[in-house]
Amino acid sequence: MVQPIPASIDDTIAFLDGQGYVPDRALATVLFLALRLGRPLFLEGEAGVGKTEIAKVLAAGLGRRLIRLQCYEGLDIASAVYEWNYAAQMIEIRLAEAAGETDRATLSTDIFAERFLIKRPVLQALEPDLAGPPVLLIDELDRADEAFEAFLLEVLADHQVTIPELGTIRAEAPPIVLITTNRTREIHDALKRRCLYHWVDYPDSERELAILRRRVPGAGAALGRQVVAFVQSLRDEGLFKAPGIAETLDWAAALVELDQAALDPEIATDTLGALLKYQDDIARIRGSRVAALVEAARRSAEIAA
Repeated sequence: MVQPIPASIDDTIAFLDGQGYVPDRALATVLFLALRLGRPLFLEGEAGVGKTEIAKVLAAGLGRRLIRLQCYEGLDIASAVYEWNYAAQMIEIRLAEAAGETDRATLSTDIFAERFLIKRPVLQALEPDLAGPPVLLIDELDRADEAFEAFLLEVLADHQVTIPELGTIRAEAPPIVLITTNRTREIHDALKRRCLYHWVDYPDSERELAILRRRVPGAGAALGRQVVAFVQSLRDEGLFKAPGIAETLDWAAALVELDQAALDPEIATDTLGALLKYQDDIARIRGSRVAALVEAARRSAEIAA
């Protein structure tokens, strides 16, 4: 049975919250519109702010198949869309020759039949599904080359791909498409125009605390408030890579595993590797700066309590 999409912005907020994702209203609004209008959703933001997770909870909540295309430098059509099973085609040719079948036109048609087609994520997303159109996640598009962006225009605009040997394959019902980018390079305007756009920012302290309580329930009230206050301050330190929500959750889980009920400078220093991923950032924060941030986080948490 096909699960219906949310009927309003408030329903979208409740839908995401029911899947363990704590959204802000702006995100819920653009997601609701993307679903209702059948438009791809282009999500941009720093790494670790929860862009990929949106696709995961959307697929889980709607009961749809999640098809993920992880982009990388050098990604091509053979890896993203389709390729021919050359080994099986060669066997077919050898069998035809052994049987005395030499009609080249017939053989050419036979070896380019759909049974020899290897369907990659984009082509899989265009296939019909009893559960409803799948969720196609094109993840970290900025890692792929610009040539691949150009190919995606046909998919995003017309929900189809053209295979020279077979013709045009068009989706009976368009997939739900989410594209993410960490903005390591600019994406061409032609692709963005085909999408609704949303910048996924770091959460404010209230929403980040709500996320932490949902995802790391073992963290006590005091520890949770202190962790969030520490991380929120850390993002203002001008680091090479500020911690995202994913790192906040990792750090909180590490502190819970170490039976910490509150932050202290020593344990914060020893566990910075769960929060920061560059040695220059760790070196910059160690020592007296960690102590100052911990003290400020404690005071902030006490005021909030």
